[in-house]
Amino acid sequence: MSHNNLPLADAAALDAEALYATLLAQVKAGLAEASDPAILGIHSGGAWIAERLARDLGLSQRCGAIDVSFYRDDYAKKGLPAEVKPTQIGFNVDGATILLVDDVLYTGRTTRAAINELFDYGRPARIMLASLVDRGERQLPIAADFVAAHTRVGQGKALRLQQSDAGTFTLTIVEDHA
Repeated sequence: MSHNNLPLADAAALDAEALYATLLAQVKAGLAEASDPAILGIHSGGAWIAERLARDLGLSQRCGAIDVSFYRDDYAKKGLPAEVKPTQIGFNVDGATILLVDDVLYTGRTTRAAINELFDYGRPARIMLASLVDRGERQLPIAADFVAAHTRVGQGKALRLQQSDAGTFTLTIVEDHA
């Protein structure tokens, strides 16, 4: 069982579109009473999910994307990824309820980096975390407020979210080259 008593899903059988529908329902309920909500996706998979959530929730004007490459604690060791994207936050984060979105929650290091960068833009009233999949094995004490599935993948493997030209999502298991 996972930390919140949901059973572990078979990683090879994850249906990203069904998971998105589950996540959307959770986020819609969770943001219903939120003050000044905004959605911020972590590049790249989290940004794709954030854009779709924002469209489905009528928050497109309050949606942005964040690239944590320069905020990673392993930046000196790993270097920069091939595609560094600019952070785009076109709204005031001060006092806002920020829904931070990532595709796969794993060690917690990406989330920590995103929060550090977000505070360079202001001081939100609250930060909530949404993730399509939580694969556990945390290295930092970070937990998602909204998560569609919990799973494990083998050592040396990673889950990769892909988005088709039509905007639909798929999840695949790939070799982890990190």
